[in-house]
Amino acid sequence: MNNPFTLSFGKKPLQYISRVPQTNEILENFNALEPTSQIYMITGVRGSGKTVMMTGIANELNKMEEWIVVELNATRDLLQSLAAKLYSLPEMYAHFVQAKLDFSILGLGVSLENATPITDIENAIALMLAEIQKKKKRLLITIDEVTNCEYVRVFASAFQIFMRQEYPIFLLMTGLYDNIYNLQNEDSLTFLYRAPKMILEPLNYTAVRKHYMDIFGLDMEVAGEMTGLTKGYPFAFQVLGYLYWENREVKTIEEILPEYDQYLEEYVYDKIWSELSEQDKNILIEISQSKATKVKDIRENIGMKSELFSVYRDRLKRKGVLDTRTYGEVSFALPRFAEFVQTRML
Repeated sequence: MNNPFTLSFGKKPLQYISRVPQTNEILENFNALEPTSQIYMITGVRGSGKTVMMTGIANELNKMEEWIVVELNATRDLLQSLAAKLYSLPEMYAHFVQAKLDFSILGLGVSLENATPITDIENAIALMLAEIQKKKKRLLITIDEVTNCEYVRVFASAFQIFMRQEYPIFLLMTGLYDNIYNLQNEDSLTFLYRAPKMILEPLNYTAVRKHYMDIFGLDMEVAGEMTGLTKGYPFAFQVLGYLYWENREVKTIEEILPEYDQYLEEYVYDKIWSELSEQDKNILIEISQSKATKVKDIRENIGMKSELFSVYRDRLKRKGVLDTRTYGEVSFALPRFAEFVQTRML
């Protein structure tokens, strides 16, 4: 049997712990007769399973006859890409031609006799959506790893118009918290504040432990030790499982930790660290060095006022680095991140 774990991002692994409540909430709402929201944004730290969750939802809807699912690339002209993908849909192309929708000037299809060419991309998409609506279908658009760039801003503004026109259009986006936050703070896109945000928390420890027990035939104590080493972080669950599978007959869990640390560092932690400010890093170094957890002790050690420390604490929480669930305390949210931070001090 091949290794059931994967080190690849975005691809659903063979061993996957689904986020059932969040997934069901989105599916039930999108399928409702009167959906309460036509947009969901999935956010979390790198490696938290945003893309896998979005893909799983898209695949479920794609199995249903009344749904059309289109995936867009956030780095390209999203409106142009959407128009091109809608026009190329086998189940809709004939209806577009029958309705004499001439998109030739926009580079879509050929010129139609006795049809007025459509020159505006938003108008073209609206006309296609009207045909989709006539067919009693719903359209889901998925966009992975959005940023606050011009393509995304223009698309989001157009999407808002399509919603107001009551077209059956739905949007599922993933992105890092800071990118989502910056996007919804654009003056023209404040409607995104009302869109539900799914912040992906750590995986259920019981589910992680059971997976390790079932796959490796481990007892509860050893599987529990492995689970603790992941802290419920989905990428860590995959990495530790992958390494244990490859080395289970020749190495102990303790012996594979250096390689485990290396994968976490090279695949995720180096990137997270590079995006932190110097003050962010100073706070994390202090926590790692002193092993302090109480907010009062940490900020006194670095000579920072309470109001300012709160700003950095909240920012590090949004970045998925700090766990602030215990009142008056902080701790590292990511597995062995304290050990990683100590290597940055050398």
